[in-house]
Formats: sequence, structure tokens, C-alpha cells
Amino acid sequence: MQSRENLVSLINHSEIATDLKNIAEKVLNEERISTDEAITLYEKGELGYLGVLANYIREKKNGNFTYFNRNFHIEPTNLCVFDCKFCSYSRNFKQKGEAWEMTEEEIYDYVRKYDGEPVTEVHIVGGVHPKLNLEFFARILRNLREMRPDIHRKGFTAVELEYMFRKAKVSVKEGLEYLKENGLQSLPGGGAEIFDEAIRNEICADKCDSKTWLEIHETAHQLGMPSNATMLYGHIETYAHRVDHMNRLRKLQDRTGGFNTFIPLKFRNQDNQMSHIPEVSTIEDLRNYAVARIFLDNFQHIKAYWPMIGRETAALSMSYGVDDIDGTIDDSTKIYTMAGSEEQTPALSTQQLVELIKAHGRHPIERDTLYNTITDYANYVFDEKTRLTAN
Repeated sequence: MQSRENLVSLINHSEIATDLKNIAEKVLNEERISTDEAITLYEKGELGYLGVLANYIREKKNGNFTYFNRNFHIEPTNLCVFDCKFCSYSRNFKQKGEAWEMTEEEIYDYVRKYDGEPVTEVHIVGGVHPKLNLEFFARILRNLREMRPDIHRKGFTAVELEYMFRKAKVSVKEGLEYLKENGLQSLPGGGAEIFDEAIRNEICADKCDSKTWLEIHETAHQLGMPSNATMLYGHIETYAHRVDHMNRLRKLQDRTGGFNTFIPLKFRNQDNQMSHIPEVSTIEDLRNYAVARIFLDNFQHIKAYWPMIGRETAALSMSYGVDDIDGTIDDSTKIYTMAGSEEQTPALSTQQLVELIKAHGRHPIERDTLYNTITDYANYVFDEKTRLTAN
């Protein structure tokens, strides 16, 4: 494959520093890099060099495939008891005029919009509201399962779950077992932010700590519920903090194998308490994807969440280790639009996603939540009525 030839050529290049050449040789030999070497990649690796390494691993693991799914989000409320400095989405109870609270029936009506549509996943996250308790969400899950048993139910960040379980006076295991019995199938990766306790104390001091986040995901894995993992980058953290964060995830993945994908999430600075901190560049975004792909050798997938970084940067990221760009979304999330993302109406049709992936030389695969192939779009085109017809 061309990616291997590029990597061998890089290793043999006379101007590559010895420490970077040694890391490239490890990648070629499928050896795990250390945390110190990951920091070296951040500090010394040029974008082109990182892209060669990351793309080699990407293609070794997933070929030329780029995955997406047909999904929508339910965000029951943005009222939240916590005060995360980086958050543009949540409102406290003194700001009720700027907030929303969906009733149960509004949630069900929202799901009914997709009757007859071939969506495969609903993603349920929102603010932490004291009245929306464990039983409320269990009831929602039961009814969603009855309404659309074919749709995978992914829900609740570890932050939401910790609060739910604490209020209900149940253990993490008891709470997750109860939600699973009522229809929860997997967990998203939100709420991880940065695991370093000092940084966490500055940006999100009042919500669940890193140990609890990891405990909740490990318990979910033990119960047969996979999850995703995230990292909020580009604010006050250092490269060492990013590597420490990914190393904790890598260790947990070694124990459980329960993470589906890793999703770096870019800090956006509009309308939050950290607006004075400038956002990092697109080049830094791509470097971060690449280092994540190189370091997280036990993660099968790296995802670029296109509503957060924009469709064009997401497309570029496919050359820097990314093999998943999320889904159709259908303008069903406000988390990043309220923070100033380029995508103020986050919705892409299946056709748009397929064409975006193909335009950047990749092979589009519609997947389900667990990365099973639903449709291979390599040999399909869209006709004038946007119905699929075979080539």
C-alpha cells in the first residue's frame, strides 16, 4: 500500500530527527509508543510527518473506509446544576428564559418525526436537571424501545449518570443495570473533558471527577455496554495533559476493550466563561487527530465530529488518522452551534456525507452504532430523486 511506502520513505529520510525516526520505526513494527514519545510527537512532529504515521495506522486498521451513520440527537434540556467554564450550551436556573425543557410527550413527538426513516441511532444527552431523574429516563428508554425497537439507544454522559445514580441512592453498577434493563444500549463519551485533576478543578470543578468517569465506563463495559471516549482540547491544558488523558483511556481499553471510538472535541470559545482563550488552529486540530491515532493503538476507530469542527476540516482529518466523521445529525443538536461552530445548522444528508467522503478519496460505509456495515456506498450513485441506484 502507498501508506506503507510513505512510512518506509520517511524512516529512510536523512533529515528526520533520530527520536522521530525511532517512533516511525515503532509504528511500522506495530509497537506501542510511550507517553514520552507521544509528547515528542506533539512538540516536534511536523504535520506532514504525523500524517504519514497516522494514515498508515488508519489504513492498517480500517483500510480506505470512512464510516458514518444515520442518527439524530435528543437533548431534553439545557438547564444544568453544574457550572462548566467552557460550556456555551447549559443555562442555570436563574437563566430559565434562555433555556428549554422538553416534556415526555415532546420527546416522543420528536422521535415520531422519524417514523419510516432509516435512522439507526438516537443519541440522548443534555443538561443535568434535578427533576429529570433515573426513573424518568428509564421510562423514556422503555417507550423509545417500544416505539422504535430498530433504533440503537445511546445515552447519557458519565456526568449525567453520576448525578442520576447519586440522587437515586444506587451504585454505579445498579444504576447501569437498571437503565440497561429498560433499553439503554451504549454510552456516549461526553463529560471526560481533561482527566488531570488540577485542570478539571479549574474548568469544571463541581461535576464528577475523572476517577468516576472512568469507573462508570469500565462498569458499562463489564455489563456488555460499549461506549465512546472523548477529550476536550485546545484550552488551558498542555500536551502532557492530553497524553495523560489518552493514557488513562488506553489503560482502560487494555482491560475491557469496550470503547468503540475516540473523539477529540475542540474547545470553542463563543459565549462562555473561557471566551478570552483563543481557539487553536485547524493545523493543531489535525495534529491532535494524528497523535491520537498513533498513541491509541488499542482503539479501532478515531472520529472527527463534523458539527464541531466543520465538514471541511472533518474531511481533511481523514488523512490524519480519522476513519469516522459521525452521522447525518439532522440539525438535532445545539451543543456546538451555541459555542460558535462553523456548522450553525448541523445536518447532512446521506448523499452529502457520501459525496464528501468520496471527494477526499475515501470509501464511504454507512455503519450502525457498533460499526457493523449497513450499506457500502462505493458502487452506488444518487439519482435525481436522491434514491439509491446501483452503478
